[in-house]
Amino acid sequence: MKHSMQKLQEAVKQFGPLCVGLDTDPSYIPENILKNYSSPADAVLAYNLALIERIKQDESAACFKIQIAYYEAMGLAGMEVYAKTLKAVKDAGFIAISDVKRGDIAATAGAYARAHFTGDFESDIITINPYMGFDTLKPFAEYTAAQKGAKGMFVLLRTSNPGMTDIEQQELKSGGRVLDRVGEELNSIYNESLLEYPEEECSPVGAVVGCTEESDARYLRDTYPNIFFLIPGYGAQGGAAKICGILLQKCGGTVNSSRGILCAWKKDIALDEKRNSGILTMQDIINSSAKAALSSKKELMSF
Repeated sequence: MKHSMQKLQEAVKQFGPLCVGLDTDPSYIPENILKNYSSPADAVLAYNLALIERIKQDESAACFKIQIAYYEAMGLAGMEVYAKTLKAVKDAGFIAISDVKRGDIAATAGAYARAHFTGDFESDIITINPYMGFDTLKPFAEYTAAQKGAKGMFVLLRTSNPGMTDIEQQELKSGGRVLDRVGEELNSIYNESLLEYPEEECSPVGAVVGCTEESDARYLRDTYPNIFFLIPGYGAQGGAAKICGILLQKCGGTVNSSRGILCAWKKDIALDEKRNSGILTMQDIINSSAKAALSSKKELMSF
């Protein structure tokens, strides 16, 4: 049995490294389109479902990442949309990554793991915050076992936000940085996973590594050759495809783009007249998002 990270690695080889981020805030949808739906949540769901189908048709991405915060912000209706979006992603044959960044003491972490690896919000891979300590990782890592679903998780290592220097880059008295200590733990988990998955090409536990700076890209890729990367920061956050190209080497990774795709209609010259006249349609913004996804895939595969 293959774990979810291995399946994602294979999908990237087949369809390219792009991950479409469904951080779908209602404000990303034109006001005149929102008015056609009974609620913002309904409009978000309609957009998500249409985009998933279009990305499948175009074969422009390997997976989708759903950021739960945008759905929590819409209340109960939003969480229903979140569940339906997860199901649609998986039904379309894609790997679903839930960006939940959970991390807590053991018992609570176990509840979070059950919440996102089983039941209504079941996903293939979730994001984890390790900075309460490595004991918080264990309840999630248990679900990477074949008997518990062969799930995967991406652990925050070197993120794309400017504030990552406050913690991740801090030097330890014992030598190295905080992020290096996290990386050591990820390597340890990988070595343990070889007992169950001796023939797999990557660890079931990957790392979040931003592409907004080149300084660490080569070091991290060389240091963790068997760790698959989730690479944020590309597109709207200013991350360069060249840096992505470095991070995609060896074991590889998937490059997330959210606003660069979701809000592509705002910069689409072909839509200038309709945008200025307030007569955009859902199909218009889906077409713009689809074009942006294909363009991103082409750029990322050029390195």
